[in-house]
Amino acid sequence: MKGPRPPKGQMGKLFKQAQRMQSEMARVQEEIARMEVEASAGGGAVTARVNGQMELLSIKFDPDIVDPEDVETLEDLVIVAVNKAIEEVRAKSDEQMAELTGGMGAMSGMGMPKMPF
Repeated sequence: MKGPRPPKGQMGKLFKQAQRMQSEMARVQEEIARMEVEASAGGGAVTARVNGQMELLSIKFDPDIVDPEDVETLEDLVIVAVNKAIEEVRAKSDEQMAELTGGMGAMSGMGMPKMPF
C-alpha cells in the first residue's frame, strides 16, 4: 500500500538532498581511504602503519627487542601492533561516517556506496 506522495517540489528537494548526501559519502570514503594510522605495541618496540583500506604500509622494530632466541615475542608484538592500527582506522572511519549520516550507518539500499570493511 502506497502512502500519499509528497508535492512535486518536495520530491525535487528530497532528490537533491540524496544527491548531496551521496556526493558527501563518496568524499568521506575517499578521505578514509587516504587515511594513515600508526600504532605500536610493547612500549614502542613494534610500530605498524595501516591505511584506510586496511592495508599494512610499514612495520618497524626497535633493534633492541630483536632477539633470535625469542622470535615468538616479536611475532606477538607484530600482531598486537597491526591489530591496534586496524582498530584505530575502523574507529576513525566509523566516526567520520557517523558524523555524515547522523549515526544511521551506510545507507545501502539507497544507492549509497558501502564501506570496504
